[in-house]
Amino acid sequence: MPSAAGPAESLRDFVTRTAERDRGHGVFELETPRFLEVNLDGRMNIKAGSMVAYEGQIKFTREGIMDQGVGNLFKKAISGEGMRISYADGRGQLYLADAGKKIIVLALNQESLVVNGNDVLAFQPTLPHKITMMKRLVGFAAGGLFNVRFDGTGLLAITSHYEPITLRVQPGRPVTTDPNATIAWSGSLNPQLKTDVSFKTFLGRGSGESIQMHFEGDGFVVVQPYEEVYFQHAGG
Repeated sequence: MPSAAGPAESLRDFVTRTAERDRGHGVFELETPRFLEVNLDGRMNIKAGSMVAYEGQIKFTREGIMDQGVGNLFKKAISGEGMRISYADGRGQLYLADAGKKIIVLALNQESLVVNGNDVLAFQPTLPHKITMMKRLVGFAAGGLFNVRFDGTGLLAITSHYEPITLRVQPGRPVTTDPNATIAWSGSLNPQLKTDVSFKTFLGRGSGESIQMHFEGDGFVVVQPYEEVYFQHAGG
């Protein structure tokens, strides 16, 4: 019986169309906009739970709570699943994905970028990372409290629901965003969390837009057209 969604394709055609292809792009290759292939030869840092398949000899271990030193002990202990990193060690092809989100591969060259912890998919060990916290704990309610700061050189793969846009932040021209839609921002910026009760009342919503991230200075901020809840309270 013909499919209501359109003509069916043969199994052979489906396998050929969706087959993995070596595009020769190097360590990180986008198989599709939502599948990342890592050509592994050594170690790679990946988001815990993002592995969907692999070929070769690869071993996975969780980043230890003390791996970044005592200074980050508290942050790592309470930052939740969205911040956990695994080490992939070995040789082979590793395939990563995260809830069907779009994957963006960036090459940092002695540059700084802060990424929402839930939107970090993979990065090379040559790229030092550090968990950062927003100064006001009110950010926990908006899911924008824990982020990862990258400083240096290396490949970084981040994720976004649908196509993101980048907003320029300039002196005298600040940008305000919803924490649940904010993916990343330049390391030169230090966003502040603020509460806008009137805005919340105007929208008739009990959370989300009432807490905002305010960026001032010189840099950029990346947002997605989707409000993602990164952390949930126990039992929520």
